[in-house]
Amino acid sequence: MTTLCAWIGVTDLAAAREDRDGPISAALALGRFKAALLLADWPADAISSFEIWLGARVPDIALTIVRAPLTQPNAFGEIYRAAIAAIDGLKRARRPARLTFHLSPGTPAMASVWLILAKTRYDAELIESSRDAINVVDAPFDLAAELLPDLLRDADRRLGAASAETPTGDRRFGDILFRSAEMARVVVLAGKAARRRVPVLIEGESGTGKELLARALHSEGPRHAAPFIVLNCGAIPRELIESQLFGHRKGAFTGAIADHVGVFEAADSGTLFLDEIGELPLDAQVKLLRAVQEGEVLRVGDTRAKPVDVRIVAATNRNLFAEVKAGRFREDLFYRLAVLMLKLPPLRDREGDLGHLIDGLLAKMNEEMTGEPDFAPKTLSAGARNKLLAHDWPGNVRELQNTLRRLCVWTDGPTIRTSDVTDAMLPESLSQPVGGAILGRPIGEGFDLEQTIDEVATHYIGRAIRDAGGNKSKAARLIGFASYQRFENWRRKYGATLSD
Repeated sequence: MTTLCAWIGVTDLAAAREDRDGPISAALALGRFKAALLLADWPADAISSFEIWLGARVPDIALTIVRAPLTQPNAFGEIYRAAIAAIDGLKRARRPARLTFHLSPGTPAMASVWLILAKTRYDAELIESSRDAINVVDAPFDLAAELLPDLLRDADRRLGAASAETPTGDRRFGDILFRSAEMARVVVLAGKAARRRVPVLIEGESGTGKELLARALHSEGPRHAAPFIVLNCGAIPRELIESQLFGHRKGAFTGAIADHVGVFEAADSGTLFLDEIGELPLDAQVKLLRAVQEGEVLRVGDTRAKPVDVRIVAATNRNLFAEVKAGRFREDLFYRLAVLMLKLPPLRDREGDLGHLIDGLLAKMNEEMTGEPDFAPKTLSAGARNKLLAHDWPGNVRELQNTLRRLCVWTDGPTIRTSDVTDAMLPESLSQPVGGAILGRPIGEGFDLEQTIDEVATHYIGRAIRDAGGNKSKAARLIGFASYQRFENWRRKYGATLSD
């Protein structure tokens, strides 16, 4: 379904009063659009009159009009946020629509924002109207979409950041790339922690880069020339945990055919990274606590303890404090490990980092795969990049990295297209977190409950229409409405067409 998106301009309102074509009605009369998403910064009575007139002039078009009050007609940031909220609500709730942005209606600022969105966030066509025709606009350039929210912020917020000497541009800590203020805060703390020898506990969702941060703590600290040893506590058979941690002597148990050095000894003078520490059984936690407290280890089958100088960095995707309260993790060990705590934000909260990570990871993969049979370095088309930017990435950086790797392997030519990204994405049922994307959204700045409710309603109305084959009475029953009249009122309100 092709949807025309536009701001209602003063020329359109005048055309309605005089019963003649304006920029919007002329474009819709072409017959190529099935729906229209119109934004309006006008009084409610003016919008209502225009909607009635336009509905009668183009009766086969599913109209959705969103009132978006602005403090002034050229408020770029407000225009930008209103357009994104309206389009994202439309796209999340329906099957993917082909979008066309109309540049002629509205103010120059509105036209500029449509142009920016078409080149950064959405794979959309651009049109403009002249006296006699509607023309497609060719604008062959691309922009860094992830920079736009910063550019559109209020001037006083930018000035405040500058006065606080907040660093800007591309930044790096170890191998971690970032631009966002969220990651900058973590990195400031991590930089201070790197210079110390006390234990560090890293918390964060799966795929946020906990091991990468642990390696950065090691490489940026005074122990960088010493060993960095990794142990995944969730991947060790229960009966071998003590041997893996502390080592064993030959003959200490069946199968111990030679002396074995545990990870504590292997990491002596360096850093030991204990990944998924929350998976460690309680009895093993007792033995780990002793090693951390005493600074010495006792191999299985040995009688004399050996001193070790190890900096412990532990990581978990669980809330260890909650695990302590539930009795699944020892409180004394928790406080030993959590002398310094770092919490990695999920990728969805790292505003400005996604585009930077896409470019950095793709460049790294191109470098790694150079010389492999039939491999050509890959670049992203504007549509492919926009699709990657629009994804929620519940699997965080790991999911992004694996998706880009699949794209490098599966894409035949040098350019990754939008369809290639679609094929490389994980199924929605796997990539969505428990509770779904709707219930898992962060609240606060930018969250709009009414918009979210609109998305839910539009989604289920569209599904009911498709499942009922366009039969309104059946569709009403599918979503619990007692009558098709109520369903029809909701359908019109949310702009769903019977051809959905």
